[in-house]
Amino acid sequence: MRHVGPLRGEVVVPGAKNSVLKLMAASLLTDGVFEITNVPVIVDVPIMADLLIAIGLDVRLDEPGIITIINTGNLTPVAPFELVERIRASINVLGPLLTRCGHVRLSMPGGDDFGTRPIDMHIAGLEAMGATFRVGDGYVEATAERLHGAEITFDFPSVGATENLLTAAVFAKGVTTIHNAAREPEIIDLCEFLISMGAQIDGAGTSTLVIVGVERDALHACEHETVPDRIQAATYIAACAVSGGELDLLNAKPAHMAMALSRFTDMGIEFAALPYGLRVTAPERLRAADIATLPYPGIATDYKPIIIAMLAVADGVAIVTENLYPGRFRYVEELVRLGADIRIDGHHAIVRGVPRLAGTHVVSHDIRAGAAMVVAGLAAEGMTTITGVHHIDRGYENLVGRLKSVGAEITRYDV
Repeated sequence: MRHVGPLRGEVVVPGAKNSVLKLMAASLLTDGVFEITNVPVIVDVPIMADLLIAIGLDVRLDEPGIITIINTGNLTPVAPFELVERIRASINVLGPLLTRCGHVRLSMPGGDDFGTRPIDMHIAGLEAMGATFRVGDGYVEATAERLHGAEITFDFPSVGATENLLTAAVFAKGVTTIHNAAREPEIIDLCEFLISMGAQIDGAGTSTLVIVGVERDALHACEHETVPDRIQAATYIAACAVSGGELDLLNAKPAHMAMALSRFTDMGIEFAALPYGLRVTAPERLRAADIATLPYPGIATDYKPIIIAMLAVADGVAIVTENLYPGRFRYVEELVRLGADIRIDGHHAIVRGVPRLAGTHVVSHDIRAGAAMVVAGLAAEGMTTITGVHHIDRGYENLVGRLKSVGAEITRYDV
């Protein structure tokens, strides 16, 4: 890929990776035929499908953008290592299987390599609801005849723990209240999916979720449209910002990324809400702006790699602070290879913008780092070659095709 000038046109923002995988796992809760639409065509979806098939579901991916899941109730609540190690979202089968089957055994989940993300909060919350855990030999095993409601307060608004306790509480006897719950749009999407199934949940989108447990026969299968992917939307904003031009992002939800859009506005990007999405207009050159990651509605850590790529060519010096996953700076050395002036100091990155990067060979270490390399490549003179792009496939639907359609000179080679 190489920098060729402004991007212009329309990009359709697909459904959210960080939602659809959790919706798929929640289909374990009850029998019937589920249809999930606006499904992104990404590698992680068939991996999750394989995991659910191994547990006992019939998952069909016959039509792009649509998943049909048939749950007959013939479940084996064991998640095999060879599937779990491939995807972090495999942990999301823990809550549904435990509450429905009374027993679950799964390998410790895999996923991106950017630091330890323990599941202690998942375990502590489920133990408060009556579960018994045994952890060892790389596996987590849990049992519970029937979970019961509990008052649970998280030390940190963990997305994964919120999702697991939310799904587990659906069948728990009594009322479960989750304080300091995660508030992400993907959490709201899961709540709406569960409510469509017959669950009783109040507080979606707030820091307090109240779930009144129902009997198992109260749930039913449903149809659901996946929420658009705010991280993919931000990636196209970044691509436009470093290349110049104007893009219309169809299906983008500005309300889902208000804090990020505010910081992008500080950097000189102009936005206009459209009836069907968001218009992005790039400045002549970005301005530096300090950024700090925080739980939603703050700036997500998934935005940070692409933001640092943007700041690498902005006018001025910015400090980017990582408050969620301190080890997530591995991609910076690749940006430096492209000519970026970035220094890491603990959980801070000090980014001194340069007029333009210089193309070279770089490596994608995880999904968002790969997207950052693409954004940086668009900001670089000469040819940029990125390897490890299989990571990008896990979270982005046809990133190359979408960028090419709006004027980027980018080609994929599968070797």
